[in-house]
Amino acid sequence: MTPPSHHRPGGGFRNPWPGAAPHGFRDFLRWVLIDRRTRERPAPPDRSAFARATPSFAVPRARRDALTATRVGHSTVLMQLGALNVLTDPVWSERASPFTFAGPRRWVAPGVAFDALPPIDLVLISHSHYDHLDDRTVRRLIAAHPDAHWLAPLGVAAWLMRRGARQVTELDWWQEARMGDARIACLPAQHFSGRGLGDRNATLWCGWVVKALDWTMCFAGDTGLHPEFRAIGERYGPFDATLLPIGAYDPRWFMRPVHMDPEEAVQAFLELNGSTGRVERGHVMVPIHWGTFKLTDESMDEPPRRVRTAWERAGLDDDALWVLRVGETRAVSCEL
Repeated sequence: MTPPSHHRPGGGFRNPWPGAAPHGFRDFLRWVLIDRRTRERPAPPDRSAFARATPSFAVPRARRDALTATRVGHSTVLMQLGALNVLTDPVWSERASPFTFAGPRRWVAPGVAFDALPPIDLVLISHSHYDHLDDRTVRRLIAAHPDAHWLAPLGVAAWLMRRGARQVTELDWWQEARMGDARIACLPAQHFSGRGLGDRNATLWCGWVVKALDWTMCFAGDTGLHPEFRAIGERYGPFDATLLPIGAYDPRWFMRPVHMDPEEAVQAFLELNGSTGRVERGHVMVPIHWGTFKLTDESMDEPPRRVRTAWERAGLDDDALWVLRVGETRAVSCEL
């Protein structure tokens, strides 16, 4: 049987689309040692620009007819699909790093205190990078929420189980699972993986769809713009809430294969939802992967400005773009 095209011959994984291979170490050195010295970069914004809000999610659970999104930071969002509590790529640590003394440090503290979390039912993991899969946070969640069910792409389940996770489901792209009343699907993404020098692309990367009760969410994970967004939308959409990354994109020559810029994120939203961005019954975009860790060269406050401009140019409903402050909760409801 021929393996899927995103499975690398001999083991591991790859992006199967033309032009989708991430740049290698030589290009990384070009960026850090040459590009950064010859190109003017924006001055960092004052950290006071990152406003905070007091969370207002439902405890312990939301009503059946409500969907809420609460921004914790980076790609960590607490989603409440009716009574189902879902956490995406949880990171509460001070640094996105294997070390406590080095590596990208938070600009803003997590928007939700860890001990204030409601009971967590599902945890969605997109891939193994440190800004998405944090050892200290994972161990805390497993201890505090032992009944949570973890969803992970191929190769990541063993890592979670070694840290004590009891319920882990590992899926390949387009595979599905059921957890009680929830239907979960693993989605293609364009990225890469690795936590050290010898495991690059040894595990898979992905996005997720969760359908629960009368709500459907799409968490795109960490991804460049790829050809499968429209197929995802045709199979599972439209989505009441679409979580799409908008940051860590500059310089484009280096980052394009693995990170969307804000304009590409709006394009992905349209391909996923096949609509003009309606706010009724949801159909909102929640930008993620910005304003927490300084990973690339754009200003930390640039992504939300650019995504608003791209949204307006596309003629989409202003109320359907949820650029959340850290800690902010927004909600939509429907009549059942």
